[in-house]
Amino acid sequence: MTKPERMMAKLMSRRSERALGRLTVAGLAVGALLSLVVAPPDAVQGEVQRLMYIHVPSAWLACQAFFVVFVGSIAYLKTKNRRWDDLAVASAELGVLFTVLTIVLGSLWARPTWGTWWTWDPRLTTTSILLMIYVSYLGVRRMAANQDRARKWAAVLGIVGFVDVPIIHLSVVWWRTIHQQATVIRPDGPTMAPVMLWTLLTAFAACMLLYSYLLVLRMRVGRLEAQIVTQGVAARVVSGDRIANQLGSIVTDPATQGRA
Repeated sequence: MTKPERMMAKLMSRRSERALGRLTVAGLAVGALLSLVVAPPDAVQGEVQRLMYIHVPSAWLACQAFFVVFVGSIAYLKTKNRRWDDLAVASAELGVLFTVLTIVLGSLWARPTWGTWWTWDPRLTTTSILLMIYVSYLGVRRMAANQDRARKWAAVLGIVGFVDVPIIHLSVVWWRTIHQQATVIRPDGPTMAPVMLWTLLTAFAACMLLYSYLLVLRMRVGRLEAQIVTQGVAARVVSGDRIANQLGSIVTDPATQGRA
């Protein structure tokens, strides 16, 4: 077992899982307090701007989740170790979840500020494409009859699909857009008020803990699902052997042959 695999196994222990769960709850509570009470409303947008403290961390986490898919897919193709594939698919599911949350919260924020629920803005369009790519990633895994082949196809899609993530980040630079320019990750530093910036970073850290906790849970569920499938296959094999043995005994039973 390699060092990254040992670290992964340690993090996925039940003791670590419970500790991470408690830390996640505490982080979300602090993030909610700062977002709803401490941080002031925006001078122009008012209270609706507080959606930023969920919308932006969700978008960042979606990109991070798909980066984990990217790394896990490369590692799986290189090593053929199922642990990397399990990590990739679990992170892909969470990435899809956070992408949907990003789009929904963005629509709720857009309605009072832009006057519309949706517009084919470059960033919105590229984010929608990202969502379709990784929904397809999950679909490929279920449609292919050969699971080894399905994992390989999904890994390739998980690697290629990540190309859209930097495109999303640079879309506000490359094309005309109603999205504002970057305010946090900038060469000359953030442009946000310090209290808003620290609230946003705290909310991101809390969401990062949530992502980590859900990832550990999903991977454990994946292991249980694999065990159930394996046990089911083994049970069917044993049952088939018993039936074959019973039929064989009937065929070779002298009394049965005599009646025949």
